[in-house]
Amino acid sequence: MLVDEDLLFRYGGELMSFDKNDIIFRESETPKFYYQIKYGNVKINNYHQEGKEFIHSFPTTGHCLGETFIFSNRPYPVNAVAMTDAEIIRVQIARFLELIKNNQNILFKLYQYTSERMHYRYVMLNSLSSTNPFNKVICVMDCLKEYHNVTEQYLYQIPYTRLEIASLTGLRVETVIRVIKRMERENIVKIVNGKIFY
Repeated sequence: MLVDEDLLFRYGGELMSFDKNDIIFRESETPKFYYQIKYGNVKINNYHQEGKEFIHSFPTTGHCLGETFIFSNRPYPVNAVAMTDAEIIRVQIARFLELIKNNQNILFKLYQYTSERMHYRYVMLNSLSSTNPFNKVICVMDCLKEYHNVTEQYLYQIPYTRLEIASLTGLRVETVIRVIKRMERENIVKIVNGKIFY
């Protein structure tokens, strides 16, 4: 949990319920709240003009959403969409800034959290600039495994579908399926009941 929930509620936090596929905030909206996931999974994405989805990240329980945008006067450049039923605590920006002013250690936690995500994004951007689909998929898997501090082979279950991996890498789902089959043939992953273990 990034910020203690009781503290968020003391500063006017509201518990919001979202059903799967509900939009939490939309691209081009002006940020008005700090959001923190009490439980559930969310995707941060964009939809291209041709309707293709690009997923930037999958925040989950304890993570915050769009927190970097509350420090500027710019609209959201992304959407936040519930991937499962979720409960999210939201706090008005003015109250959240007051909370930070009175609890300076939280600002340090936010910097740390943002720093970790920026590291992931730069690694992912470097991967996305590759024209090799195999390298793109393995980069996503490496990032996920490293983030969850798993080092042993086949002990990390990739928590995303092939479609979601395609949306993370900018590849077609058919390409991702071919890459994963190749990875299985080369003993890089194991497939058990359709789940990918890396």
